[in-house]
Amino acid sequence: MTLRYRLTFISVAFMTLGLLILGLTLYSAERAILLNGVRDDLVRATNQIQSQYAEAKKPLERYFSGTSVSLLPVPNEDFEGSPISVAVYYPNGVRLASTPSFMGEGPTLDSTELASALEKNSVINTKPSSYGRTMQVVSPLTFDHTVVGVLVASQSLRTVDRALDTLSLVFLIAGSLTVVLMFLGISQITKRGLRPIDMIANTAEQIVRAEDLSRRIAVANPHDELGRLATITNDLLARMEGLFNTQKRLTADVSHELRTPLAAMRGNLEVLRRGAMRNPELLNESLSDLEREVARLNRLVNDLLFLAQTEAGVQMRSEPVELDTLILEVFRELRPLAEHVKLQIGSEDQATVIGDRDRLKQAMLNLAYNAIQHTPEGGAVTLSLERVGREVALRVQDTGEGIPPDILPNIFQRFYRADKSRVRKGGGAGIGLAIVKWITDAHRGTIEVRSNVGEGSLFTLWLPLAPATDRLITGQLRESPSQPLPIVRQ
Repeated sequence: MTLRYRLTFISVAFMTLGLLILGLTLYSAERAILLNGVRDDLVRATNQIQSQYAEAKKPLERYFSGTSVSLLPVPNEDFEGSPISVAVYYPNGVRLASTPSFMGEGPTLDSTELASALEKNSVINTKPSSYGRTMQVVSPLTFDHTVVGVLVASQSLRTVDRALDTLSLVFLIAGSLTVVLMFLGISQITKRGLRPIDMIANTAEQIVRAEDLSRRIAVANPHDELGRLATITNDLLARMEGLFNTQKRLTADVSHELRTPLAAMRGNLEVLRRGAMRNPELLNESLSDLEREVARLNRLVNDLLFLAQTEAGVQMRSEPVELDTLILEVFRELRPLAEHVKLQIGSEDQATVIGDRDRLKQAMLNLAYNAIQHTPEGGAVTLSLERVGREVALRVQDTGEGIPPDILPNIFQRFYRADKSRVRKGGGAGIGLAIVKWITDAHRGTIEVRSNVGEGSLFTLWLPLAPATDRLITGQLRESPSQPLPIVRQ
């Protein structure tokens, strides 16, 4: 059974239960009203006769005589043709007088009622008869404080029962029609209300069949529950599309990055096989190329491995790191790769931070290597370390091509490349800066970028000083060297 019909049946079931309770309540109330009306009429009739008999102050036989209503001291219009029948009995249970019975059924008196009346108690009860039920009131007649007779007033409940039967039939027919109309109405309302869910299911099915994550669900009302579900589903689809596109871009970029060094290595191996061993200069050049391409592959693999570790929740070490010695290590490792640019160390303060030495070194290597790749021949790349207030600034400045302002906010996104068609010398897949950003965030730091196209860029890593060295700071303000705008800080 579909959700639509389950919701419809549940709603109709609860509403039917409500109608049933309402119908039973109304039926019970109407039944009580009708029966109370009959009882009040009977009590009023007996009270009237008792009052008249008390005022007459005559013995029972002298006051009631015969069996005709005309012999009763009650106006004929009160009882003749009335549904109420009245009878008077001797204390021994013998009838003394009575009115004409209604529909052939007159009052009756059993031994229990007689005994109760002789004890000066009134009795009201319902009895079956050949024409249906009757209600009767049995009360004593007294003379000089002595029970001298029993008065019985009865009325047929056939009219009441017919009215209640008619009311039950009306409730049954009206309730059945109401249930049918409710089922049809709720079914349509549920169908319309669940339409966004159908659209979500259809869209998901189309995505599976067409493998097209660009499809979206139309949101009629974003403020209700189903609208929020559709909105969240659209957000999920957008995220899936982004991840899928990122995966495709990663596959393409990694394939591209692997193709270039592998082709270079294959070419150098071909040169070696053809006789480079006999030419020392050619041999040395081929081996240098192989070494450079292997290093490039190693960096790419390490970057990809690190990204996988970050997704798995890699734990960072927490230990004192001397950044001045770390800067020197980065300088020494990259100097052989900076053949076409001038790699130099600028200002170098002594500073210690708490963090993971290997990860901080990886961040500086990525920044410096990225600067070298984007700096033309004859340019300069400067590494510097400066304590500023309660922080330390690790700076990598180049005189390269710079970063356009429109792409500057996106450079820390994973696999982002400003120009996909450009083949960079020794370039990467666009994950180096994303790794730098992750490492900086993990050390509770920030990264700042200042760049102008054609003039170069300045990357600054701001890290909190270790507590021991922080206490030695005398309150310097953070200042950055004057650099061209725009600035991006993350």
